[in-house]
Amino acid sequence: MPQVETAMGAIDVDDIGMCLMHEHIIIADWDMRQNYDDYVDIEKEVPKAVGSLNAAKERGVKTIVDLTPVNLGRDIRSIIAVSKASGVNVICPTGFYWTEEAWMHGWDANHLSTYMIRDITEGILDTDVKAAIIKCATDHTGVDEFNKKLLQSTAIAHRETGAPISTHTTIANTSARDQVAAFKEFGVDMSRVVIGHLGDSTDIDYLEEILSSGCFIGMDRFGLEAFLPTDERVQTVVTLCEKGYAGQMVISHDACSFQDFFDGEYVEKFAPNWCYEHVPRDVLPALLAGGVSQADVDTMMVANPKKVFSNGGAY
Repeated sequence: MPQVETAMGAIDVDDIGMCLMHEHIIIADWDMRQNYDDYVDIEKEVPKAVGSLNAAKERGVKTIVDLTPVNLGRDIRSIIAVSKASGVNVICPTGFYWTEEAWMHGWDANHLSTYMIRDITEGILDTDVKAAIIKCATDHTGVDEFNKKLLQSTAIAHRETGAPISTHTTIANTSARDQVAAFKEFGVDMSRVVIGHLGDSTDIDYLEEILSSGCFIGMDRFGLEAFLPTDERVQTVVTLCEKGYAGQMVISHDACSFQDFFDGEYVEKFAPNWCYEHVPRDVLPALLAGGVSQADVDTMMVANPKKVFSNGGAY
């Protein structure tokens, strides 16, 4: 039976269950944390994250994938603490965010890939927890020279370890299309790739173009109404299911229990449903009401995550 590494050790892929494939537990910049003791109170934030995951667990969520890149504040000790306290499996990431940093420019793709390979094959820091997925991100700058280097380093780590890839894109440009082109150039198995944040788009032709590569697409920002209202997101998934694409979609929120991008009170006001339980509580019933079959819901929430992580064994 294939296995996947989690914050609580390797599990059989059959035990992934209902899975939210693109989430974050804590995002907090390490430079700020190391220089300002009051930047984030982790002792307060961990119990809050446990409570949020417990709410999702009560609605059937068994596993989440934390996709916080190394240079966006990945905090493996907090991930472990939250997973153990909640009993929710957390699949942990490696990989780098799109933001240019001075130290990255002097190193080539092969060098950058060594850090990801180490996280996957040896473990993260001094823990026994191994990363099981590679996060790669491009944003408003698109797939420029720097970001293409990050995509190449991701591809190298993927080919070396067999670990799947999950990405961050923006619909403001063609970054999803360009990611697919780059991954094909670099020899990535597209059946092991989730191109993320495509739930922000209602352009069915564009989505079908990305799907034609054989990848999965992440309909993964439910709750972020400012980007696209839930009813439009639901209708897009309904339409794609009608066209036979349930086997290539995963559904999630891109939510964070804590993030340092905005004030927490502001987030609660502009995105009150941006939380781990929104999909099982509100979105899945809306999909069923829209004509999506229970079998297709199970495919998107259970079978597809299992496929992503079924590579014949733990990494």
